[in-house]
Amino acid sequence: MDKTRTFLDVKEYPDTEVQKNRVLTLEEWQEKWVSRRIGFHQEQGHKLLKKHLDTFLKGENGLRVFFPLCGKAVEMKWFADRGHSVVGVEISELGIQEFFTEQNLSYTEEPIVEIPGGKVFKSSSGNISLYCCSLFDLPRANIGKFDRIWDRGALVAINPGDRERYADIMLSLTRKGFHYLLAVLCYDPTKHAGPPFYVPEAEIKKLFGSVCNIHCLEKVDVFEEQHKSWGIDYIIEKLYLFTEK
Repeated sequence: MDKTRTFLDVKEYPDTEVQKNRVLTLEEWQEKWVSRRIGFHQEQGHKLLKKHLDTFLKGENGLRVFFPLCGKAVEMKWFADRGHSVVGVEISELGIQEFFTEQNLSYTEEPIVEIPGGKVFKSSSGNISLYCCSLFDLPRANIGKFDRIWDRGALVAINPGDRERYADIMLSLTRKGFHYLLAVLCYDPTKHAGPPFYVPEAEIKKLFGSVCNIHCLEKVDVFEEQHKSWGIDYIIEKLYLFTEK
């Protein structure tokens, strides 16, 4: 059996509690942007999203697409260019500003009245709105509901103790007939403290299974040289599609 196949068949780590008390503050996330520790950013976009884009969009037009913990994800421009309306939330103002600059988009910024210190950055074309605040404060801004959610680098970044609260917010933002695409990582959590955190399938089902049909679209070996510094020897990315039950 070849090495990749063995890795993809690896059983999920049995101790799902090992990272449960790990906490990063919002200030620590902001500092990652300042110090350029943003290895999670993918300049070319996400390969599995590209591959499964038709499954995600279902050929529909004018969708509202939500990006939790969006950073400066280039995929936001992809969706906007296809005629969809994009909303993101990100704690780092620097990350949001870099998105607009790097995508050569003019924008405006204004305070979020409901969230002290919060701001919303809007593209001049009006089809991209990025909220600079804690995701957990976002419901107060009444941003409406979404047809699609692209969750890459969000659930795996949320402190494990906040996952139920996070899932509740995500599900509260979905419209009837929604599609929710989630990317998670599978590795030995005793060897790397996270983030990104390890989210086992059993937890995904616990968080979303009462409301969603859950289907694993693909598993791929994404181990790279940089992961050796994490102390791990394998890392599998899994892509899930949630649809309304």
